Amino acid sequence: MKARRKGSLSWWILIALEKAVDGTVGINNFLNHPGPWGFGWDYPVKQSAIARALKRLRENGLVKEIKLKDDIIFKLTSAGEELTGYDPKEWDGKWRIVVFDIPEQKRLIRDLFRRNLKKWGFKHLQRSVWISKRDVFDKLTNYIQELGIEKWVSVIEYNKLIPQPVLTNM
Repeated sequence: MKARRKGSLSWWILIALEKAVDGTVGINNFLNHPGPWGFGWDYPVKQSAIARALKRLRENGLVKEIKLKDDIIFKLTSAGEELTGYDPKEWDGKWRIVVFDIPEQKRLIRDLFRRNLKKWGFKHLQRSVWISKRDVFDKLTNYIQELGIEKWVSVIEYNKLIPQPVLTNM
């Protein structure tokens, strides 16, 4: 399985499938209404480019094609879900907040940690404060221990929070 480059059309298609209400999108919706699925693009998306991207994603095992009587729909496979960080569970009402102050000498680890926070759906709130609705508390605490950065990282799970502008799109 080849990882998709963030910002590529294939990546945006994976994200569109991840964000879809039922996890599926019909081929006609992709081809006839590319605007909503090509968000993040500054130029029109050609139908042929969408078709090629869907074919590549299918061949790489990231999406599966389901043929219906009138339409063909696409759905993320488990590999596609893992790549996008898809979590089908309903929000449990708890916020996960990560506060860290990893020293400059550990910059590579800090950058890797920050990259994985983004991958797991965390949003940057302030300098070294990240927040998410996703229940990755156990996964995150294990990861922190693996990296050996426990003394520089705090993880908070909380159920009440005054909304900030950055949180309105979560």
